[in-house]
Amino acid sequence: MSQLPIAVPASRLMIDPKNVRKKRSPAFQAQMKASVAAKGVIQNLVGRPVPRKKGWYYVSAGGSRLDAVNANIADGVFDADYPVPLLVRDGKDASETSLIENIMRADLSPTEECRGYQDVIRIEGVTPAELAKRLHRTERYVKGRLRLADLADPVFDALEAGEISIEVAEAYAYSTGDVERQAAVFELLRRGSGRDNVNEIRRQIASYSYPASDPRCRLVGRDAYIAADGRFDSDLYTDAENERWLDTHIVDRLAEEALLKTAGEIQAREGYAEVRTVSSTIVPYMETYALDTVEGEREPLTSGQQQRLEAIASEIEDIETASEDPGYEPEDDDETRIAELQAEYQAIAGRPAVLGEAQRANARAYLIIGADGQPRLHHEVFALPQPIAESDDASDESDIDDAGNADGAAVSVDAAMDDPTEQPAMSQVQIDRLATMKTELLAVHVASDPAFALDLGTFVMAERATRAFGGGDIPSELRAEPAPARARDFESGTAAAAEWTKFDTALDRSWLDHPAIEDRYDAFCALPDEARAAWLGWCVARTLHAVPVSEAGSGLIDRLGQKLAIDVAAWWRPTARNFFDKLNMRPTLALFEEIGGPELRARYGASKKHDLAASAERLFAGDTIVEADIKARAIAWIPDAMRFGPPPVGCEDAADEDRDHGGSRAPADDAGDRALDEAA
Repeated sequence: MSQLPIAVPASRLMIDPKNVRKKRSPAFQAQMKASVAAKGVIQNLVGRPVPRKKGWYYVSAGGSRLDAVNANIADGVFDADYPVPLLVRDGKDASETSLIENIMRADLSPTEECRGYQDVIRIEGVTPAELAKRLHRTERYVKGRLRLADLADPVFDALEAGEISIEVAEAYAYSTGDVERQAAVFELLRRGSGRDNVNEIRRQIASYSYPASDPRCRLVGRDAYIAADGRFDSDLYTDAENERWLDTHIVDRLAEEALLKTAGEIQAREGYAEVRTVSSTIVPYMETYALDTVEGEREPLTSGQQQRLEAIASEIEDIETASEDPGYEPEDDDETRIAELQAEYQAIAGRPAVLGEAQRANARAYLIIGADGQPRLHHEVFALPQPIAESDDASDESDIDDAGNADGAAVSVDAAMDDPTEQPAMSQVQIDRLATMKTELLAVHVASDPAFALDLGTFVMAERATRAFGGGDIPSELRAEPAPARARDFESGTAAAAEWTKFDTALDRSWLDHPAIEDRYDAFCALPDEARAAWLGWCVARTLHAVPVSEAGSGLIDRLGQKLAIDVAAWWRPTARNFFDKLNMRPTLALFEEIGGPELRARYGASKKHDLAASAERLFAGDTIVEADIKARAIAWIPDAMRFGPPPVGCEDAADEDRDHGGSRAPADDAGDRALDEAA
């Protein structure tokens, strides 16, 4: 057995019949042929002598290389006696040698292959097209592998370690060359279910960029984007029409600047009170849901226009009358003429309504981006929202001073209360606060009844899923995100709020200690039924909206409270902080009269506003020494805004009188008697 390879003419070599590989891939052989033609036989073959044929050898390992050499000889690339390096071994282990050579050979990994391509191009200075020709690969394949070599380090390391497939790596590489974006999306998805989802990877990466067809990009223009140092991303098949613009913040800034400039021009030219810009093709629903639409007016028809409408109607009637004649022969011109007349009629009679100068001066318009990238006014114009009057200390003092006097004039309380049923409306701030406190009540009851919470959650999900649009009357954010605050910077301090804090603190959070999401899931599933049920109630309850009475969604809020049989008076009492401080003296004294008659009102009529609110808090909490029937009515009283449903039967008339100031009359006599009995 020789220890070093020898050079043997290719014409004296043949495939060993004991070679275990009988078939070879045509594609692989074509690549091998191209490689051998370019670089020759780099690695020696292994063979054994042919018996009784001196100088001839069987090739036990390297048959593919020998076939490639013979193919190049046939094509005239090599001479017939092209020397091939051969390591001669004993013929006894030929089959074993062939088996080991084929089984123990490891193919290049994708990372080794792409880094190898990169090294060849860098060291030898060849182009991707030249390298592709040498390897009998397509140029697109080589460029794809080269792009893999430039992957973000975390993605490339995951590919090298076998944590992700070549298809997943290609999704990162082909979508963008921005390694920072690749790394960010990889970190975002690596622990989730979408880590191997090619479509999800492409979608996430694409969200960091805008397509060139995006209306914002069309508005900005390619030249302006390039001038602002904007970058593009494209693959082998993209051009200026379908490339992606990477620097979305530049696009947003330039689009907003363009819109603001146009909005200023429109406002100055057309006299709108306000022109708001929206960098989108639509106006978001939440921008306009509480606004009233301004309807324009059509100018009256002139006498000439009116006469023309009559002439058009007469001509159409003549054509239709003639068509009813038995001897009438229809003509194509008649149908064409009728269509022309109808179009002219519509153009005169259906002129669009026009906003007057005074209407525009009190209206808000929205400037959006059309699909073609051009700024355009939204087709609807809205009335400016009216400021909400705050019934706070300033307004209170301008009405009645601390002693109950108006504008410093000495007038008696009775003079100020000529009409005890006349009550000022509550401020919107107070209405929202009452809605918040009412929803706190509902939330703690929903959280305390998991079975109810499950039914509610199932209903809200199904309700929202079956709607083609809308959903503003569903007072829930079922995604378990906290509902937006209605009354900002407000802490009610109610019993329901304290109970919610207690409920939240008692939740079993042990499963959150696990770092991996799958481990946290397993730990959560291992919690007792009661602990998991508490989390369900918590998730559903925290989504509930604060909805004032009569607004969309209040009906369902009331129905839920009725089904839970919430005793509002037992959970919530009006205090100076959450109710009486926001009322003028008039409605507060009216409530005293409602509970205890004119005598009780007169007893507190001379009080200052602060003292009156404190006295009202004690009275309605049952902490004041008064007659038993007055106390019973006081501790049972709640404003209509805190009720889950209409007032008790028999109180409708009184409630209607009092609804102007947001309160509710005392219960009917029989309800008062029941409260009195309970107090006794």
